[in-house]
Amino acid sequence: MYTKGPSGLGVIERGITMVTVYDVPAEKLILKVAEKLKTVDAIQPPEWAEFVKTGRHTEKAPTQEDWWYTRSAAILRKLYVKGPMGSSRLAAEYGGYADKGAMPNKACKGSRNIARKCMMQLEKAGYLVSIEKQGRGISPSGMSLLDNSAKEVYDEMKA
Repeated sequence: MYTKGPSGLGVIERGITMVTVYDVPAEKLILKVAEKLKTVDAIQPPEWAEFVKTGRHTEKAPTQEDWWYTRSAAILRKLYVKGPMGSSRLAAEYGGYADKGAMPNKACKGSRNIARKCMMQLEKAGYLVSIEKQGRGISPSGMSLLDNSAKEVYDEMKA
């Protein structure tokens, strides 16, 4: 039997707590998943990744060396939480406001190429599946990776 526990988490009658992506802070979860994605052979930053900006609204390329894995983990989490979406909508999620000088700032999308390449690599690794007319959604192995990582983060927070 599945019931809500006193902490708001789902509890099975045997007393086992089920931790999901929604129960831990996003930043800690994304960093934990990024560390796991570094061990996957299918996910590798392209050679242009160290020079490229992440959108028109940014002035410089990212300064982190492993930003590609962090973005891939963030995309994986976003698809878990918000459901299937394509590269254009993901680019809008990672957009910002472009500085237009004296004119009012204008919202613009992030890089579609980065979103598309990350999703292609995650799909090749088996964490995403293509859904017709909706883009890409998370696969059962992707859900398992995120939920197991959430459990690890939750245990670290409680320790």
